[in-house]
Amino acid sequence: MNRGDGLVQRRNIIRENGEGVPKDSQGEDKKPERDEFVDDGDSKETRLTLMEEVLLLGLKDKEGYTSFWNDCISSGLRGCILIELGLKLKVELEKAGMRRKGLLTRKLILKNDVAAGDVLLDETLKHLKDTDPPETVQSWIEYLSGETWNPLKLRYQLKNVRERLAKNLVEKGVLTTEKQNFLLFDMTTHPLTDNITKTRLVKKIQDAVLTRWVNDPQRMDQRTLALIFLAHASDVLENAFAPLNDDDYELAMKRVRELQDLDFEQESVKPNSNEVLWAVFAAFTK
Repeated sequence: MNRGDGLVQRRNIIRENGEGVPKDSQGEDKKPERDEFVDDGDSKETRLTLMEEVLLLGLKDKEGYTSFWNDCISSGLRGCILIELGLKLKVELEKAGMRRKGLLTRKLILKNDVAAGDVLLDETLKHLKDTDPPETVQSWIEYLSGETWNPLKLRYQLKNVRERLAKNLVEKGVLTTEKQNFLLFDMTTHPLTDNITKTRLVKKIQDAVLTRWVNDPQRMDQRTLALIFLAHASDVLENAFAPLNDDDYELAMKRVRELQDLDFEQESVKPNSNEVLWAVFAAFTK
């Protein structure tokens, strides 16, 4: 699934700060007060979930809605939900066993059903708890998206996910709510109001594959690694790389393809790896 091949003709942009974000969008050349990759729990910055970050990347800043042609973001957001639960240690994969079952054949097991503090995560936890026998990661992405031929599984579909995430971002002061008239119908939209939060998000992704690139996924921040994968799976990663000049764009896409070409099975058995993370990656790149 190499969406980076032959995307668009890049624009040559001369950047003074060398980081792929226009200098005037960052204010003065001040050093950041903290490492943006470290979650220290005390930051006053707007805290976003993985789902909210992917949606924010996909939203058109002024129009306040995602592309009508994007048919990938729905399943991508469900993948984000499963990874969030995995990172919060709410779910895990069943043991590989003596026959070393692959990531895509192992079942997703509920580990901790205590509320996660997010409506979408808690709704998913309830579905997981009510399901016996357990299902695979790939099956859950299909069920939560409503993309299943089994009518008995349609009850697991998470509805209005984009709108619910957008409302979360409105509550956090990142977006606002407007009504737009499209001739035949009115649609609720959510234009961007907090440019700083989105600029910081774009910069985090750019830095991860350029200035902070370590050529080892095990040394990368797990949430940032998941963000890159799921943004690509949701077909919104191009929005983060759009400000880059041609050389940086090609380098960034090359490194994203390197991540996609990893042996997920091998990565998942390395020390301190989160197997749910790699199982979701495998589901989107099979």
